[in-house]
Amino acid sequence: MRIKKNIAVSESGFVFDPTTGDSFSLNRIGLEIIELLRQENASDEIIGELLKKYDVDKGSLEKYFYDFTSMLRYYQLIETSSASPDQAKDTENQSYK
Repeated sequence: MRIKKNIAVSESGFVFDPTTGDSFSLNRIGLEIIELLRQENASDEIIGELLKKYDVDKGSLEKYFYDFTSMLRYYQLIETSSASPDQAKDTENQSYK
């Protein structure tokens, strides 16, 4: 799963999609997830990094993560052209939530 290359993200969490003209505001953790996705980290790696950094149980974090990535898909901010093994795993993981 990757954020589309044309999506602009500011350091303050402002997201702009030039294709649609839509803009969004992210909280700190949403911004962190976007940055980790841009570095092409796998979902499990992102969840692991966030678990190390924040005092939250794994179930709650996973729910937040998959809800957030579902919204990214809904607003078409994620590239979906070719499914990587990680994308297939993400879809599989979401079906169990």
